[in-house]
Amino acid sequence: MSNEIVRVHVWVKGIVQNVGFRAHVEYYARRFGATGWVRNVGDDTVEALAEGEREDMERLVKTMKTGPHASRVEESRVEWEPVTGEFKGFDVVRSI
Repeated sequence: MSNEIVRVHVWVKGIVQNVGFRAHVEYYARRFGATGWVRNVGDDTVEALAEGEREDMERLVKTMKTGPHASRVEESRVEWEPVTGEFKGFDVVRSI
């Protein structure tokens, strides 16, 4: 089913900070109807956790692997997890 609700956890590493990456992810996540969050991790990683329809979450993963123009994603990790339904919207959250 293409409208199955799924949860995806994504990490991208490379030139992904100070290039508008989190805002880029937030924009597309909201456009795709996702709920969840995105944040910086360390100096070279952005992490996102999102729930939404499978097709839209696959599109979000592709968007993160590409990133905005000024970024360069060198590595990515994607994990599909059980849906919790815990999120109300999609936000940029405090970096760790």
